[in-house]
Amino acid sequence: MELLSVSVSGCTIIWVVMTVIVAVIPIWALQVLWLKPKKMENLLRAQGLQGQPYKLDLFCAELKQNYMLKLQHEANSKPITLSNDVAPDVFLSPHQAVLKYGKNSFLWEGRKPKVIITNPEEIKQVFNKMQDYPKPKLSSIAKFFSVGLIEYEGEKWAKHRKIISPAFHPDKLKSMLPAFLKSSQDMISKWKEMLASKDGTTCEIDVWPFLQDLTCDAISRTAFGSSYAEGTKIFELLKRQGYLLMKAQYAHIIPILMFLPTATNRMMKEINRNISDSVVSIIKKREQAMKNGEATNIDFLGLVLESNHSENQGHGNSKINGGMTDQDVIEECKLFYLAGQETTANLLVWTMVLLARHPEWQARARQEVLQVFGNQNPNNDGLSHLKIMTMILYEVLRLYPPAIYFNRVVPEDLKLGDLSLPAGTHISIPILLIHHDNDIWGDDAKEFKPERFSEGIAKATKGQLSYFPFGWGPRMCIGQNFSLLEAKRLNSTFGPPRFKNVQY
Repeated sequence: MELLSVSVSGCTIIWVVMTVIVAVIPIWALQVLWLKPKKMENLLRAQGLQGQPYKLDLFCAELKQNYMLKLQHEANSKPITLSNDVAPDVFLSPHQAVLKYGKNSFLWEGRKPKVIITNPEEIKQVFNKMQDYPKPKLSSIAKFFSVGLIEYEGEKWAKHRKIISPAFHPDKLKSMLPAFLKSSQDMISKWKEMLASKDGTTCEIDVWPFLQDLTCDAISRTAFGSSYAEGTKIFELLKRQGYLLMKAQYAHIIPILMFLPTATNRMMKEINRNISDSVVSIIKKREQAMKNGEATNIDFLGLVLESNHSENQGHGNSKINGGMTDQDVIEECKLFYLAGQETTANLLVWTMVLLARHPEWQARARQEVLQVFGNQNPNNDGLSHLKIMTMILYEVLRLYPPAIYFNRVVPEDLKLGDLSLPAGTHISIPILLIHHDNDIWGDDAKEFKPERFSEGIAKATKGQLSYFPFGWGPRMCIGQNFSLLEAKRLNSTFGPPRFKNVQY
């Protein structure tokens, strides 16, 4: 009888637990999937914001994000018209939201509202108050490729930023100029060979692959210096990894498929191991060279290792104990390559496109280069006197910024200007839309007019925070000066060339 009593009692407990679960799940689902998002929507609308009405989202937010990325990729793969108004082609959702609901609008990412911020004072507050507006966590796909400074927050970000900063000091950047010269001269030699193989006077060249190779080569030299050949192999692996990740991302909309032991996923893991092993090997050689008293501070890796060594020895006056691990250094090297190569390649190709369409500015840029350098190779002192070249690059970055938006999250309820944002809200700062805003730049906002920067950025923006191709505030891109210096150096070396026909 006692045994029977215990069995009955156990069944009763299980039945009660199951009843509670069945009763609680619908309540939880109603709260999370409907009531909370609708409450956030009503709060935003009560403050005058307009946007998409919330719809019940039963799908994983990352799944939907990957699907939207797939649609964006398909849109980007199609030819675009020869126009500076590229927002409709490359910035689908925010552009449509602003077009339909106005600048003070919001859209939805799963169950999270994303508020579009265009007010300069509010943008300044978001950029300045890093702790209140952290960056969203990278997706599992992005983390598989590269992390580093771009992802970190708090003390880890501060430590990495402090250790890496010396590598981007203006005096250190000067030592990287010979690498830029060598890379550009090699490219020009290839172009001359192509010209010679034709009639010797004209030759049609698809410049985009050459510019990609050029910036890859320059980054390889500036990142690893004497270990340039090994660095080139590493970056070839990174390019291969990027191709595989994009292929997997668009092939598998469901995120979990990225981590199944498929042939592609196994290959990506193998590439990751090879990259790590190669960088560790270079790091060990450099560390041994440092112990032997050899000079190693002439490239990015050497400068970072030197700064990191100082931090580890307690000479960095940092409140954070210790420097970066070998894995940290590996990630920062990967990030330096990925960010630096892509940013400069895009800047160069858009500069060529716009100068080809505006030969008067091409002539002015060429004349300035000849006046400053004559027949000599460009040098650092002369580059700082290229006013017209600087105006052109600023305008190219305005029309075609490296990033088209910045995203932030709101961890807790807070005030942003006149807005009260509930915890969980996402914020989008649409750089491209702000850079093309007629209310800020005038009716010619989408036209190529470098003269708007003739008296500097502050004058062009009327003192407002409305131009930030590399971000702004404490998290401004650490490689901004590197990218601009490289672009000036490479543009000064080859021309800028003249093309009768431009296709992209």
